[in-house]
Amino acid sequence: MIDAHCHIQFQAYDADRDEVIKRCIADDVQMIAVGTKYSTSVNAIALAEKYPKFIWATVGFHPTHVNKSVFHDKSEEKSEAPEIFDYQKMLELAKNKKVVAIGECGLDYFRLDIERRTSIIAHQREAFEAQINLAAELKKPLMLHCRASKGTDDAYEDLYVTLKTSTYNLKPVLHFYAGSLAMTKKFVDAGYYFTFGGVITFSNDYDEIIKYIPMDRIMLETDAPYVAPIPYRGSRNEPRYLVEVAKRLVELKQLPQDEIIKQTSQTTQCILNL
Repeated sequence: MIDAHCHIQFQAYDADRDEVIKRCIADDVQMIAVGTKYSTSVNAIALAEKYPKFIWATVGFHPTHVNKSVFHDKSEEKSEAPEIFDYQKMLELAKNKKVVAIGECGLDYFRLDIERRTSIIAHQREAFEAQINLAAELKKPLMLHCRASKGTDDAYEDLYVTLKTSTYNLKPVLHFYAGSLAMTKKFVDAGYYFTFGGVITFSNDYDEIIKYIPMDRIMLETDAPYVAPIPYRGSRNEPRYLVEVAKRLVELKQLPQDEIIKQTSQTTQCILNL
């Protein structure tokens, strides 16, 4: 199995990272360590170089890090200092042969300060469009983060329009997808790929969407250390828990587990050029 989106380089694993990775290796689980800013991208590459047969990396700048007053996620890293997006630094980092995608990048409208909404969205767009250019320059796919305002598709609509007007063929991958069915149809028609994780094991909100998306457009993810699946809900997530996501897809797609694992792995290998 391949975990298409995790953060094994985050501080949440500082005490036992090698042990967690060795458990994944024992279970034959490979993974993509996804960068969220320059520092976590550097750490993702370091791990990919340390475990060349099991880990690959992405380089990206998460939309919530665009805001100078970004919330400090203690699972991510020790430093509370904000980073400024630097195209040239990201470009040099992303040239590393272990980097398979640009991101996670995109738009996040979920918790915006109403008074600063317009300004924040403008800054997110600027960083997102820069990373679209970066992906195009290096001919690497995009690992997308998109989170809409509650009960809407607003961020998904804006992301869709932004990429639709782009002249680049970037193989977009929507991580932790949570759009509406109507929005899903647009993304499927446009050739997007989708990753789903532990949340589908304890919520039925994604059932209709997953049933609609063609099997060859779906990848497995954990987003570890976040959103552990049942039966591990409430604990720190690990890439080896990916099998629980696969089991839920078996129920939703009415396909054998071996076929689910084979198809999702083949799609991940193909799109990310592993």
